[in-house]
Amino acid sequence: MAEQFARGVNNGIDLCYETFGDPSDEPLLLIIGLGSPMTWWDAEFCDMLADRGFYVVRFDNRDSGRSTWLDEPADLLRALLLRQSPYRLEDMAKDTVGLLDHLGISQAHLVGASMGGMIAQLMALDYRSRVRSLTSIMSNTGSRLVGRPSLTGWRTLLKPAPQTREGFIEHQVRVAHRLPSPCYPVDEERVRRRAVETYERGLNPAGRARQFAAILAATDRTSRLRTLRLPTTVIHGTDDHVIDVSGGLATARAISGAELHVINGLGHELPPALWARYVQYIEHTVERAMVATAEHSAR
Repeated sequence: MAEQFARGVNNGIDLCYETFGDPSDEPLLLIIGLGSPMTWWDAEFCDMLADRGFYVVRFDNRDSGRSTWLDEPADLLRALLLRQSPYRLEDMAKDTVGLLDHLGISQAHLVGASMGGMIAQLMALDYRSRVRSLTSIMSNTGSRLVGRPSLTGWRTLLKPAPQTREGFIEHQVRVAHRLPSPCYPVDEERVRRRAVETYERGLNPAGRARQFAAILAATDRTSRLRTLRLPTTVIHGTDDHVIDVSGGLATARAISGAELHVINGLGHELPPALWARYVQYIEHTVERAMVATAEHSAR
Protein backbone atom coordinates (compact mmCIF):
# COMPACT_ATOMS: atom_id res chain seq x y z
CA MET A 1 0.00 0.00 0.00
CA ALA A 2 1.20 3.54 -0.71
CA GLU A 3 2.57 5.65 2.12
CA GLN A 4 -0.01 7.42 4.25
CA PHE A 5 0.00 9.81 7.20
CA ALA A 6 -1.43 9.51 10.68
CA ARG A 7 -2.04 13.15 11.61
CA GLY A 8 -1.70 14.53 15.12
CA VAL A 9 -1.00 11.24 16.87
CA ASN A 10 0.58 12.99 19.86
CA ASN A 11 0.69 16.77 20.35
CA GLY A 12 0.89 17.60 16.67
CA ILE A 13 3.17 14.74 15.60
CA ASP A 14 2.39 13.29 12.17
CA LEU A 15 3.71 9.82 11.35
CA CYS A 16 4.28 8.53 7.85
CA TYR A 17 3.49 4.82 7.58
CA GLU A 18 2.96 1.98 5.14
CA THR A 19 1.08 -1.30 5.48
CA PHE A 20 1.49 -4.77 3.99
CA GLY A 21 -1.03 -7.58 3.92
CA ASP A 22 -4.66 -8.01 4.88
CA PRO A 23 -6.03 -5.69 7.60
CA SER A 24 -8.02 -8.63 8.98
CA ASP A 25 -4.79 -10.53 9.79
CA GLU A 26 -2.83 -10.34 13.04
CA PRO A 27 -1.41 -6.79 13.33
CA LEU A 28 2.38 -6.62 13.55
CA LEU A 29 4.06 -3.28 14.16
CA LEU A 30 7.71 -2.82 13.13
CA ILE A 31 9.63 -0.09 15.01
CA ILE A 32 12.98 0.97 13.59
CA GLY A 33 16.04 2.45 15.29
CA LEU A 34 18.10 5.61 15.62
CA GLY A 35 17.94 8.04 12.72
CA SER A 36 16.58 5.42 10.35
CA PRO A 37 13.49 5.68 8.16
CA MET A 38 10.96 2.87 7.98
CA THR A 39 12.56 1.60 4.75
CA TRP A 40 15.30 0.02 6.89
CA TRP A 41 12.61 -2.63 7.39
CA ASP A 42 13.00 -3.82 3.79
CA ALA A 43 9.79 -4.17 1.79
CA GLU A 44 10.81 -7.74 0.94
CA PHE A 45 11.03 -8.57 4.65
CA CYS A 46 7.61 -6.99 5.23
CA ASP A 47 6.20 -9.05 2.37
CA MET A 48 7.61 -12.22 3.95
CA LEU A 49 5.76 -11.42 7.17
CA ALA A 50 2.56 -10.54 5.32
CA ASP A 51 2.76 -13.86 3.46
CA ARG A 52 2.79 -15.59 6.85
CA GLY A 53 -0.54 -14.03 7.78
CA PHE A 54 0.39 -10.72 9.38
CA TYR A 55 -0.93 -7.23 8.76
CA VAL A 56 2.43 -5.45 8.82
CA VAL A 57 2.86 -1.77 9.65
CA ARG A 58 6.15 0.07 9.28
CA PHE A 59 6.58 3.81 9.91
CA ASP A 60 9.00 6.69 10.24
CA ASN A 61 9.57 7.70 13.86
CA ARG A 62 9.31 11.38 14.73
CA ASP A 63 12.38 13.27 13.53
CA SER A 64 13.11 10.80 10.73
CA GLY A 65 12.00 10.21 7.16
CA ARG A 66 8.72 11.92 6.29
CA SER A 67 7.28 12.11 9.78
CA THR A 68 7.27 15.36 11.76
CA TRP A 69 10.65 17.01 12.33
CA LEU A 70 10.99 19.06 15.50
CA ASP A 71 13.31 22.00 16.05
CA GLU A 72 14.61 22.11 19.64
CA PRO A 73 18.39 21.55 19.69
CA ALA A 74 19.76 18.53 21.50
CA ASP A 75 22.67 18.58 23.94
CA LEU A 76 24.07 15.05 24.12
CA LEU A 77 26.30 15.76 27.12
CA ARG A 78 23.33 17.19 29.03
CA ALA A 79 21.30 14.12 28.11
CA LEU A 80 24.05 11.81 29.32
CA LEU A 81 24.82 13.61 32.59
CA LEU A 82 21.46 15.12 33.56
CA ARG A 83 19.09 12.83 31.63
CA GLN A 84 17.50 15.86 29.99
CA SER A 85 16.46 15.80 26.32
CA PRO A 86 14.02 17.61 24.01
CA TYR A 87 11.72 14.59 24.30
CA ARG A 88 11.90 11.12 25.78
CA LEU A 89 11.55 7.59 24.47
CA GLU A 90 8.23 7.55 26.32
CA ASP A 91 7.01 10.29 23.96
CA MET A 92 7.98 8.15 20.99
CA ALA A 93 6.09 5.22 22.50
CA LYS A 94 3.05 7.47 22.85
CA ASP A 95 3.41 8.48 19.18
CA THR A 96 3.31 4.82 18.25
CA VAL A 97 0.20 4.13 20.32
CA GLY A 98 -1.39 7.07 18.49
CA LEU A 99 -0.56 5.33 15.21
CA LEU A 100 -2.37 2.21 16.42
CA ASP A 101 -5.36 4.39 17.33
CA HIS A 102 -5.32 5.93 13.86
CA LEU A 103 -5.33 2.47 12.29
CA GLY A 104 -8.10 1.23 14.58
CA ILE A 105 -5.83 -1.46 16.04
CA SER A 106 -6.67 -2.25 19.66
CA GLN A 107 -3.78 -4.69 20.18
CA ALA A 108 -0.65 -5.44 18.20
CA HIS A 109 2.42 -7.64 18.20
CA LEU A 110 5.56 -5.49 18.41
CA VAL A 111 8.93 -5.97 16.75
CA GLY A 112 11.53 -3.35 17.62
CA ALA A 113 15.14 -3.07 16.48
CA SER A 114 17.77 -1.12 18.43
CA MET A 115 16.08 2.12 19.60
CA GLY A 116 12.88 0.58 18.25
CA GLY A 117 13.27 -2.23 20.78
CA MET A 118 13.48 0.35 23.56
CA ILE A 119 10.29 2.01 22.31
CA ALA A 120 8.57 -1.38 22.05
CA GLN A 121 9.56 -2.23 25.63
CA LEU A 122 8.07 1.05 26.85
CA MET A 123 4.85 0.39 24.96
CA ALA A 124 4.63 -3.02 26.62
CA LEU A 125 5.20 -1.39 30.02
CA ASP A 126 3.05 1.72 29.72
CA TYR A 127 0.25 0.45 27.44
CA ARG A 128 -0.01 -3.18 28.48
CA SER A 129 -3.50 -3.74 27.12
CA ARG A 130 -2.32 -2.71 23.64
CA VAL A 131 0.57 -5.19 23.29
CA ARG A 132 0.12 -8.93 22.68
CA SER A 133 3.74 -9.94 22.18
CA LEU A 134 7.21 -8.41 22.05
CA THR A 135 10.23 -9.16 19.89
CA SER A 136 13.24 -7.08 20.92
CA ILE A 137 16.13 -7.12 18.46
CA MET A 138 19.68 -5.80 19.18
CA SER A 139 18.36 -3.58 21.99
CA ASN A 140 18.87 -3.20 25.74
CA THR A 141 17.22 -2.42 29.07
CA GLY A 142 18.31 1.19 29.53
CA SER A 143 20.89 0.17 32.13
CA ARG A 144 24.23 1.86 31.54
CA LEU A 145 26.02 -1.22 32.85
CA VAL A 146 25.08 -3.35 29.83
CA GLY A 147 24.82 -2.92 26.09
CA ARG A 148 27.63 -0.39 25.89
CA PRO A 149 28.99 0.47 22.46
CA SER A 150 32.57 -0.43 21.67
CA LEU A 151 35.02 2.39 20.98
CA THR A 152 34.39 1.88 17.27
CA GLY A 153 30.66 1.94 17.94
CA TRP A 154 30.90 5.23 19.84
CA ARG A 155 32.99 6.83 17.11
CA THR A 156 30.45 5.75 14.50
CA LEU A 157 27.48 7.00 16.51
CA LEU A 158 29.07 10.39 17.10
CA LYS A 159 30.56 11.00 13.65
CA PRO A 160 28.23 13.19 11.55
CA ALA A 161 27.31 11.96 8.09
CA PRO A 162 27.94 14.17 5.03
CA GLN A 163 24.84 15.94 3.76
CA THR A 164 25.52 15.57 0.03
CA ARG A 165 23.97 12.62 -1.80
CA GLU A 166 27.23 10.96 -2.85
CA GLY A 167 28.95 11.80 0.41
CA PHE A 168 26.14 10.24 2.43
CA ILE A 169 26.10 7.09 0.30
CA GLU A 170 29.86 6.57 0.66
CA HIS A 171 29.60 7.27 4.40
CA GLN A 172 27.02 4.48 4.75
CA VAL A 173 29.31 2.09 2.89
CA ARG A 174 32.20 2.99 5.22
CA VAL A 175 29.99 2.46 8.28
CA ALA A 176 28.90 -0.95 7.00
CA HIS A 177 32.55 -2.00 6.68
CA ARG A 178 33.51 -0.40 10.02
CA LEU A 179 30.76 -2.29 11.90
CA PRO A 180 30.66 -5.60 10.05
CA SER A 181 28.98 -8.89 10.82
CA PRO A 182 31.84 -11.41 10.49
CA CYS A 183 29.49 -14.19 9.34
CA TYR A 184 27.39 -11.98 7.06
CA PRO A 185 29.52 -10.14 4.47
CA VAL A 186 28.65 -6.57 3.53
CA ASP A 187 26.47 -6.33 0.43
CA GLU A 188 27.64 -2.96 -0.91
CA GLU A 189 24.91 -2.81 -3.54
CA ARG A 190 22.23 -3.21 -0.87
CA VAL A 191 23.94 -0.67 1.39
CA ARG A 192 24.05 1.88 -1.44
CA ARG A 193 20.42 1.24 -2.38
CA ARG A 194 19.31 1.70 1.22
CA ALA A 195 21.42 4.85 1.53
CA VAL A 196 19.72 6.33 -1.54
CA GLU A 197 16.30 5.56 -0.05
CA THR A 198 17.33 7.17 3.23
CA TYR A 199 18.70 10.27 1.51
CA GLU A 200 15.61 10.67 -0.62
CA ARG A 201 13.34 10.44 2.43
CA GLY A 202 15.24 13.36 3.94
CA LEU A 203 18.36 13.63 6.08
CA ASN A 204 17.74 15.14 9.48
CA PRO A 205 20.97 15.20 11.52
CA ALA A 206 19.40 17.45 14.18
CA GLY A 207 16.53 14.99 14.50
CA ARG A 208 18.92 12.07 14.83
CA ALA A 209 20.66 14.00 17.62
CA ARG A 210 17.32 14.48 19.40
CA GLN A 211 16.60 10.76 19.14
CA PHE A 212 20.10 9.97 20.42
CA ALA A 213 19.55 12.36 23.33
CA ALA A 214 16.33 10.51 24.19
CA ILE A 215 18.29 7.25 24.32
CA LEU A 216 21.03 8.76 26.48
CA ALA A 217 18.48 10.33 28.85
CA ALA A 218 16.51 7.10 29.29
CA THR A 219 16.28 5.50 32.70
CA ASP A 220 16.96 1.87 33.52
CA ARG A 221 13.87 -0.22 32.71
CA THR A 222 15.16 -3.47 34.28
CA SER A 223 12.98 -3.52 37.38
CA ARG A 224 9.88 -2.64 35.38
CA LEU A 225 10.65 -5.24 32.72
CA ARG A 226 10.56 -7.87 35.47
CA THR A 227 6.84 -7.16 35.86
CA LEU A 228 6.00 -8.02 32.25
CA ARG A 229 4.03 -11.16 31.57
CA LEU A 230 3.74 -11.48 27.81
CA PRO A 231 5.36 -13.69 25.18
CA THR A 232 8.75 -12.16 24.44
CA THR A 233 11.66 -13.02 22.18
CA VAL A 234 15.06 -11.35 22.37
CA ILE A 235 17.47 -11.52 19.42
CA HIS A 236 21.05 -10.23 19.50
CA GLY A 237 24.33 -10.74 17.66
CA THR A 238 27.62 -11.68 19.30
CA ASP A 239 29.54 -9.04 17.30
CA ASP A 240 27.34 -5.99 17.86
CA HIS A 241 29.58 -2.92 18.30
CA VAL A 242 26.68 -0.46 18.74
CA ILE A 243 24.76 -2.26 21.50
CA ASP A 244 26.87 -4.99 23.06
CA VAL A 245 25.26 -8.42 23.30
CA SER A 246 25.12 -7.96 27.09
CA GLY A 247 22.16 -5.65 26.45
CA GLY A 248 20.19 -8.46 24.86
CA LEU A 249 21.20 -10.92 27.58
CA ALA A 250 20.03 -8.49 30.26
CA THR A 251 16.72 -7.93 28.46
CA ALA A 252 16.05 -11.66 28.30
CA ARG A 253 16.95 -12.11 31.97
CA ALA A 254 14.64 -9.30 33.02
CA ILE A 255 11.48 -10.46 31.22
CA SER A 256 9.93 -13.60 32.66
CA GLY A 257 9.72 -16.41 30.14
CA ALA A 258 11.59 -14.52 27.41
CA GLU A 259 13.17 -16.68 24.72
CA LEU A 260 16.71 -15.67 23.80
CA HIS A 261 18.42 -16.16 20.44
CA VAL A 262 22.08 -15.13 20.30
CA ILE A 263 23.33 -15.21 16.72
CA ASN A 264 27.01 -15.92 16.23
CA GLY A 265 28.91 -13.50 13.99
CA LEU A 266 26.07 -10.97 13.72
CA GLY A 267 26.68 -7.26 14.20
CA HIS A 268 24.20 -4.39 14.48
CA GLU A 269 22.10 -5.06 11.41
CA LEU A 270 19.24 -7.06 9.88
CA PRO A 271 20.94 -9.02 7.07
CA PRO A 272 18.75 -10.68 4.42
CA ALA A 273 20.42 -14.01 5.12
CA LEU A 274 18.67 -14.03 8.51
CA TRP A 275 15.23 -12.82 7.46
CA ALA A 276 13.75 -16.33 7.34
CA ARG A 277 15.00 -16.98 10.89
CA TYR A 278 13.61 -13.66 12.11
CA VAL A 279 10.25 -14.48 10.56
CA GLN A 280 10.33 -17.87 12.27
CA TYR A 281 11.14 -16.32 15.66
CA ILE A 282 8.44 -13.67 15.28
CA GLU A 283 5.86 -16.22 14.16
CA HIS A 284 6.64 -18.45 17.14
CA THR A 285 6.32 -15.49 19.52
CA VAL A 286 2.92 -14.61 18.07
CA GLU A 287 1.80 -18.23 18.31
CA ARG A 288 2.71 -18.21 22.02
CA ALA A 289 0.55 -15.12 22.46
CA MET A 290 -2.39 -16.70 20.65
CA VAL A 291 -2.14 -19.87 22.76
CA ALA A 292 -2.05 -17.76 25.93
CA THR A 293 -5.15 -15.86 24.79
CA ALA A 294 -7.00 -19.09 24.00
CA GLU A 295 -6.10 -20.59 27.37
CA HIS A 296 -7.25 -17.44 29.16
CA SER A 297 -10.55 -17.45 27.26
CA ALA A 298 -11.15 -21.11 28.14
CA ARG A 299 -10.97 -20.46 31.87
